[in-house]
Amino acid sequence: MFSLKIVVGTLELGLMYAIMVLGVYLTFRVLNYADLSVEGSFTLGAATAATLIFQGYNPWLATAIAFFVGCIAGIFTGIFHTKFKITALLSGILTMTALWSINLRVMGKANISLLKTRTIFTDFKSFPGMNQYGTLILGLITIIILGVLIYLFLNTEIGLALRATGDNELMIRSLGVNTDVMKILGLGLSNGLVAFSGSFVAQHQQFADASMGVGMIVAGLASVIIGEVLVGTSSIGRTILAVICGGIIYRTIIAIVLRLGLEPTDLKLLTAVIVLIALVSPSLKSKFSAFNGGILRKGDSYANSSESN
Repeated sequence: MFSLKIVVGTLELGLMYAIMVLGVYLTFRVLNYADLSVEGSFTLGAATAATLIFQGYNPWLATAIAFFVGCIAGIFTGIFHTKFKITALLSGILTMTALWSINLRVMGKANISLLKTRTIFTDFKSFPGMNQYGTLILGLITIIILGVLIYLFLNTEIGLALRATGDNELMIRSLGVNTDVMKILGLGLSNGLVAFSGSFVAQHQQFADASMGVGMIVAGLASVIIGEVLVGTSSIGRTILAVICGGIIYRTIIAIVLRLGLEPTDLKLLTAVIVLIALVSPSLKSKFSAFNGGILRKGDSYANSSESN
């Protein structure tokens, strides 16, 4: 059912989307912040990189700029929330809505084609031995570097303050930490990673479209939850690994159901079902364990009473 080319292509996309999932993890789990601006910043990264590449700029520079403009978008979301006292949900919606127009302004039209243009992948494939699997190797190298950097950052003093802000904002504020700055920093880094992922996807698919970020927050949440359920969250390193694996597993599930004949228009419904299953499974597992434990305890009590009689 799956050829080697399809498997490699799925892994390539999974690694690129895993960058976005890392960004979602920073807000959803570390900051405990539901950031809907992800859908706009993903497209912003794709639009920025595609526009610059189309105009003849260096693709590596365009990809770096995409990261920084994504950071700026996240910073605005943080400012809306912390300085203007807008709720987390509404501040993300405001940024996402504004970015729709900004993305169209950046591209100048609804979509941009990158066919027959120089990208980071064409550059990397020009290296010796990289012609066939260059895209996969570049994606793997990128996600490993980002995973290590995020792990190291979350274990620094600033990273610990960021994690504490999400865990107990009142407590860490009483210790003199400016939680507003921490939120703005976390949202900036998160949206930077999401935009970075968008720039990779646009160059891989050779086009950028104004609607390519729609549903990205749900896909990111699904990937985070799937990874946590299957890999575990006993430490920061393991959690980061779980998030990366979740992004790859999610794209693999999408590829499988498409090969089984599901219509592409049903992908949003499938994503919702996957998120629902991932959210419900830990609760069902704990209830099932408690139920089995109760049966075992009743059985032991019955056996002990029988022996005493």
